[in-house]
Amino acid sequence: MIPRAARTAAIPPQALILVGIASVQFGSAFANRLFDQAGPAGVVLLRLAFSAAILLALTRPRLRGRSRRDLVAALAFGLVLCLMNWSFYEALRLLPLGPAVTVEFTGPLLVAIAGSRRLLDVLWAALATGGVVLLSLGGSHGSLNLRGLLFALLAGALWACYILLSQRVGSAFAGLDGLAIALGIGAVVLIPAGIIEGGSALLRPGVLAGGLAVAVLSSVVPYSLELIALRRLPAAAFGLLMSLEPAFAALAGVLVLGQRLHARTLVAIVMVVIASAGTTLEARAKRPESEPVALG
Repeated sequence: MIPRAARTAAIPPQALILVGIASVQFGSAFANRLFDQAGPAGVVLLRLAFSAAILLALTRPRLRGRSRRDLVAALAFGLVLCLMNWSFYEALRLLPLGPAVTVEFTGPLLVAIAGSRRLLDVLWAALATGGVVLLSLGGSHGSLNLRGLLFALLAGALWACYILLSQRVGSAFAGLDGLAIALGIGAVVLIPAGIIEGGSALLRPGVLAGGLAVAVLSSVVPYSLELIALRRLPAAAFGLLMSLEPAFAALAGVLVLGQRLHARTLVAIVMVVIASAGTTLEARAKRPESEPVALG
């Protein structure tokens, strides 16, 4: 019988990353189906709670002996994680999945470009901004929901904060310990809003099962696969693959939610994907291949 580690090592790390990306986006599509019953806040509460329970059981992180700075960083990480997912799910209720992820994706993209004085990086930023503007103009059936766009932009800004905080927490906690703690904090913070939006629906077996599925698809599976893949995959290659997230999101929206993609939407998504890929390729020349990557 082949050991589990050997079986995992036989799978190309690029394939693990792509499976993780698909898992996140299809998880978001399934979460969308629960909004009518539990609301975005209720679904996020279930996702965070189940994810925290699973990862805390697996990692069993220790808080005793930690410095105040480490604990404050974990607290801030949990708050950002909670608000990022909540604002994204609010956007997802008002926008198609592909455009919502595309707009959100500008957050980490701008973090990658921030501080650069290279003309090419400025052009990548302009291309991504043009894609978002094109999305805001809508397709043949009118403009996208303005509130949804604002929620997606907020989620993108929080995603940028998440990346910066994950580097701090990742250096203070081993493995997924910091993430497990942050998920627990985020779940506790979201309890009031989740109960207000979800109410008694949160106790329905179907909703609970759906929340567990979303937690596994959107958190447990991708984080685990990324952690395994990053042991064998350069940072630049990881970033390049992650550039495909908006495209996977659009595909999940079509297959799971039956959402239609118009030509203008497709062009806008491609613009952001190209900008992200270009930024990643530029970054390869600026940093060592072994530089750690924040999971997100």
